[in-house]
Amino acid sequence: MRKPLIAGNWKMYKTSDQAVKLSAGLKASLKDFTAADVVLCPPFTVLNTVYNVINDTDMQLGAQDLFWEKEGAFTGEISPIMLKDCGCEFVIIGHSERRKYFHETDATINKKIKVSLEVGLKPIVCVGETLEEREADKTIEVIKTQLSGGLLELNIEDMLNVTIAYEPVWAIGTGKNATAAQAQEVHKFIRNWIVERFSQGVSNTVRILYGGSVKPQNAKELMAQEDVDGALVGGASLEVSSFTDIIKNSI
Repeated sequence: MRKPLIAGNWKMYKTSDQAVKLSAGLKASLKDFTAADVVLCPPFTVLNTVYNVINDTDMQLGAQDLFWEKEGAFTGEISPIMLKDCGCEFVIIGHSERRKYFHETDATINKKIKVSLEVGLKPIVCVGETLEEREADKTIEVIKTQLSGGLLELNIEDMLNVTIAYEPVWAIGTGKNATAAQAQEVHKFIRNWIVERFSQGVSNTVRILYGGSVKPQNAKELMAQEDVDGALVGGASLEVSSFTDIIKNSI
């Protein structure tokens, strides 16, 4: 059975003092909790700060992005080696906000996934359709294209270290969310795609998260779906009480 994974994407929130307060609050609230894997993904500027708070807990650290080279003359970018040095074990790749605002493509996402795996980071790879694509009945087509391009040339060993996050773009930060049935439908497609592309064993192992306005009120129903293995949480991960409730509702 796949262990649930709940990742908190803090996006562009939390100064150093705020990050310490939030991570320390979660540390106290989740003391001795081991039923789900918990990953905190703060901004680059406070990665090491958060690591110093949680490094003696079962919580793990993740970053929100990375560059596809290990080092070089790439002003403003952050390398996977730097993330490892900060204590990161996970990294979010291909989030819809990166695709939308920074024009990331499946090809650049693929390069980021490959370099993260090369240095021992576990990518959380985001896929999802826009409202226009869903209304045009193109959801499965879009997801298949993103999976095929993003995971191009990965092998079975690589995939065992990959997590997929399905985030319908129309549900991110809007207060809307896919119904449990809608989430399950896409998650099931993703799992079947992994069977076809890799193997049944890989499909049984890879965790597929749901993201998109996940809240304490809807977490339990979403997590009860057969192919939903956890959540990538945005706004609700910025408060101790709401994030803790989501985590405890995931089991």
